Amino acid sequence: MHSLGKEIQSFSKHKLRKQCTRVTTLSGKKIIETWKDNHVQVVDDPDQSDGSGCGYIQDLSLDLQVGVVKPWLLLGSQDVAQDMEVMKKYKVSHILNVAYGVENSNQTEFVYKKISILDLPETDITSYFPECFDFIEQANMQGGIVLVHCNAGVSRAPAIVIGFLMCKDELHFSEAFSIVKNARPVIHPNAGFMEQLHKYENLMRSSEIIYGKM
Repeated sequence: MHSLGKEIQSFSKHKLRKQCTRVTTLSGKKIIETWKDNHVQVVDDPDQSDGSGCGYIQDLSLDLQVGVVKPWLLLGSQDVAQDMEVMKKYKVSHILNVAYGVENSNQTEFVYKKISILDLPETDITSYFPECFDFIEQANMQGGIVLVHCNAGVSRAPAIVIGFLMCKDELHFSEAFSIVKNARPVIHPNAGFMEQLHKYENLMRSSEIIYGKM
């Protein structure tokens, strides 16, 4: 029997359009991530002003909006993770960083887990679910408050949190998506992640595949 991740990857890979993603690192350097011939290519952004053709939406101002999904589960952008005042306000103890090219900061202050995930439709987001879910659940069991963030807090991190709610709370996709959307209205997982989340729900329901229970 194929793993859930492989099933979803096989289901999606021929239907999704190739895309590139523009990422701005903490130092201000802009890079472009491209998935080509089953390899990730990372190059410097030759045009610092034009974001046409890429999946990443440039954000020139700080985004400190924190989505409170559960009292102990927060969602946000990299800006939130870098702002100690906001982090202290929400009493964050654990940080799950699923961005690419965004380094952890204030590492002595928090329990960190960093998993570099590309914001591309071809990325098998579900293959990262187990280790992400484990970290989130461990933070909860330790009485902590965990922030899940990527670069913009729009696609990767929300997809992880939506999947977590579907798995741990046994929610349908529409229910989990609504909860996360209400907590952080700007979320917009890319088309590939949305397709995979729908497929994840179908496989869970049809095969009763539930990764643990809360």
